This record gives sequence, structure tokens and C-alpha cells, in this order.
Amino acid sequence: MLTDIEIAQQAKMLKIGQIAQQLGISEEDIEPYGHYKAKLSEELFKKTADNPDGKLILVTAINPTPAGEGKTTISVGLAESMAKIGKKAVLALREPSLGPVFGIKGGAAGGGYAQVVPMEDINLHFTGDMHAITAANNLLCALIDNHLQQGNTLRIDQRRILFKRCMDMNDRALRYINVGLGGKVNGVPREDGFNITVASEIMAILCLASDLDDLKKRLERILVAYDLDGNPVYAKDLKGCGAMTALLKDALKPNLVQTLENTPAIMHGGPFANIAHGCNSVRATKLALKLGDYCITEAGFGADLGAEKFLDIKCRFAGLAPDCVVLVATIRALKYNGSVARDKLTEENLDALKKGIVNLKTHIENMHKYGVPVVVAINRFHTDTEAEIEYIKEFCAEMGVEVSLAEIFAKGGEGGTDLARKVCDTIEKYDGCASDFHTLYDEKLPIKEKLDIIAKEIYRADGVIYTAQAEKSLKEIEKLGFSDIPVCVAKTQYSLSDDPTKLGKPENFNITVRDLKLSAGAGFVVALTGDIMTMPGLPKVPAAEKIDCDNDGYISGLF
Repeated sequence: MLTDIEIAQQAKMLKIGQIAQQLGISEEDIEPYGHYKAKLSEELFKKTADNPDGKLILVTAINPTPAGEGKTTISVGLAESMAKIGKKAVLALREPSLGPVFGIKGGAAGGGYAQVVPMEDINLHFTGDMHAITAANNLLCALIDNHLQQGNTLRIDQRRILFKRCMDMNDRALRYINVGLGGKVNGVPREDGFNITVASEIMAILCLASDLDDLKKRLERILVAYDLDGNPVYAKDLKGCGAMTALLKDALKPNLVQTLENTPAIMHGGPFANIAHGCNSVRATKLALKLGDYCITEAGFGADLGAEKFLDIKCRFAGLAPDCVVLVATIRALKYNGSVARDKLTEENLDALKKGIVNLKTHIENMHKYGVPVVVAINRFHTDTEAEIEYIKEFCAEMGVEVSLAEIFAKGGEGGTDLARKVCDTIEKYDGCASDFHTLYDEKLPIKEKLDIIAKEIYRADGVIYTAQAEKSLKEIEKLGFSDIPVCVAKTQYSLSDDPTKLGKPENFNITVRDLKLSAGAGFVVALTGDIMTMPGLPKVPAAEKIDCDNDGYISGLF
């Protein structure tokens, strides 16, 4: 059996110009990065502005488990399957972060015979967007410390600097550090720390910005610190936002690549959904809608994280309305939610399936709260039994949603044609009902009320508990006048609750908010819950140990 990277390396890719031609994009509107990937020009946005929008399909999933769900694989395969049934679809995905690539999760280019290629490039340096975001972030940090060194005319309180450095790698040792050591010539000593790049506010800004002008204005609004009198200090006060914009100029342009079956794919931006808003860029999604009859996009992790943020943050800011949600699950993951041990998941267990399916049920109900139709995609494994499959079908029928057994991993686009047809049929059935879409809450509500709605309606919690630090931060945010913006919850992906050990549909629990952070440039407040970290660590056996490169430049071990 071939590995993901071996399958990808055998792919017969088309030159990127040929992929662009499929979408009616001329040679002058692509900026090639080698033969198989390219940036899309600013002029293309103007040229396609009058094109009608296609239908927007969001792919999300149940809460992730060690058993695997395959959300990106289904997303990629669905785009390929659309082509198989004669539909013009464009895929819009996030870029992978190096942290998971070298950590435990692996890459984010799909799997099996439903991948985006060139897989090695995409999972590693790609077109340099992550590095540009990292550089812009750390330029602002350097300007802060230089300002302290050069007289501190803004009177920045070095104990209240909020903006952290970042790097696109899992490195727990950098969560809390001291900088400026070694004497006066090396700067002012202070406590600092690192976030992973994909959790940085710069990443969120890039993904939500509409153009360069909007990007710069958002950068200027970043709250970096407080002064000695308790007044806010913003990035614009340090006069480096023009330089930061220059670093991000090319990173703001979406990237064009292809699937194994040469279906066009736009990959741009990569915020994590458990600690950021978890969606690819607004620009990529809007461009994909102009270039195809269907835009297939995904939101990170389970629907309680990625989909909620896609619908309540991205759609709100961008004026988007999804036509259909595809909710991905596997039978073995549902059995895991029913408390089956990982080494027993291949065995038929209807009792566990019936117990664990409450997780799927909750996510279906949650998506319906937004007024969006749902199609369930069961990512099929050869160990799934007929009895288990029949139970899933009956369960979905009782909930009034279509269900499709997808064999995309093993068969590529051919394995998802039933899913593609059911998605198209569902969209046609509800055509014109995109206006039924609505966000979960009014952003003008107080922050606590918004969090209460998310906690009770999406997580099914009894309520929200705030630590003393969270209460203090909330008062500061409200004093600055930023209470009437959306909330981005940073929470474990493994559970509907903030406790990763509580599977299925937890009951009788509260969500604990330990702190609140203002991302004024991005336009939302981040609520940190439970033990969630904005700089992950590496596992005991990192994926990096299995990755290698030979003398011919052939990479192995990526997945």
C-alpha cells in the first residue's frame, strides 16, 4: 500500500498555466512559483468582480479523534467528484503549518487519492506566506523593543506589552522567555513569549483583509501594549505598519495549485481553529466563488470550533452565506466517542456506535441553528460493517438529512460522486434559501452574553465561569470600546466542552474562560478556555523523526 507522499509523487500534474486556463485565468494574471504553483494577481480580482457568485459549500466535521475523520480528504475529493459529474468546482483551503507537519497531526493537503499537490511544497515552505507573516509579526516586536531602548517616548509599560513574537513551529520552550539580557547594549530586559504563527493576529488579519488598504488599517489597529498611565498603545504609534504591509504584499495574494486529478485549488492562509478563527482567507473564498459554479471550503477541527467561527466571524465580516454544510464523520470515530478503545475500533460494536452518535447529532443540530442545510459524509473504511452502515443511514433519515458513504481516500473523485450529487441536489432543493442563513448572535451584545450563547447553544454547557484574570481583561476591553465585536473561542478540539477527555455529548459542565485577549486588528476578542495553549509542543515521537531527504532531493516520510 502506497503512502500519501508516494501517491502524491506519482501524480501527473499539469503545468500551473493549464490549471489557470481551466478557470479562464490568463497567463498575465498568474505569478508562477516554479512549474506547479502560482500566486494570483490583484488584477484578477477586478476582472472577475462582475462574475456571478457560485454556490458556497462548507465542509466541517465531528470532534476529531485519534481514529481520524478525514475532513480535508473529503473536501479535496468532493471537488474532484464535482468534476466527475460535470460541475465546475474550485477548492479553497488553508495552508498547512509546519508545527503539525513536524509534530503529531501531519500535513494538511488531504490523503490517499484525494490530495492537493505538489504535496511536499504545500506542506513545507510553499510560496513563503507563513514566513512573511512571521517576519511582519516579529518586525513589530523588534520595533517595540527598539522603542524601549531608544528612549521610550511613548512611555510603554514594559510589564504590559501584549504583542508576542511568533514562529511557525511547535516549541513549548518559547512560551515564556526573557529578552534583553546581557547588559544595556542588548536592550531592556523584560518578559516575553512566542505564539505559533498560525495563532498570531497577523495571520488572522491577512485572512480577513479585503485588500492592501484594509490590511494596513487592520495592522494599525493592533493593540500592542499599555503605557505607564494605562492608556493603549497601538501598532500605528510605532510607525512600522507600512513596512509590515510591504512584507505582506505578496502574501496577501492567494495561491493556485491542483488536486491529484487536476482540479483547481486555491490555498491561502492557515489560522488554527482551536486557537484562532480556523478559516482560509476571505479573498481566496470570494475569488473561488467568482471562478467556479461551486466553491468548496473547509473550517478547521470540529463544527463547534471551525464551523462556528466560519459562520459567526468570517461570514459576518465578508458578507458570505453558505448554501450547504457537509459534515464529515467516520464510523470508527463515532465508536470512539462511544468509549471504545482505539485498538478495538475495527470490530463491529453497534452499542458503542449508538452511544457515540450523539456527537454527530449535536453537530447536525448546531448547523441547523444557522439556517443551513446539512449533508452527512461518512468517510468509509473497509472495516465498517453493513449493520453499522445501515444504522447510520437510518439515524440520518430520522434527522431529515442526506447521508453519503464516501470512498474518496481509496478511489479519489470516483469515490465521492454520490456525495457530490447529494450536495448538488440539496443546494437545488434549498436554492434561494441562502437568505435563511443567520449568525448565532448579535455582535452588539455584551461579550459575556455572546460567550454565553456560544457555550449553551454550541457546546451545550450550563454556563460560563470567568477567572479573576478574565474579569480584569474584560473590563479593560470594554473600557477601550471593543465590546461590540465577535468572539473567537480558543478551546480544545477534542471535546464539545473545554475538557479534552469528555467525549460524545458532555453534560452538566461549565466552560471556564481563563483570559480574554483583544485582537483589534482582526476585529474580534479571543476567549482562552481550559488549558488551551497558543504555542503547542511536540509529542514524545514527533513526525519530524520519520521525515528524510536523500541526495537527489527526494523527500520521504511526509503524511
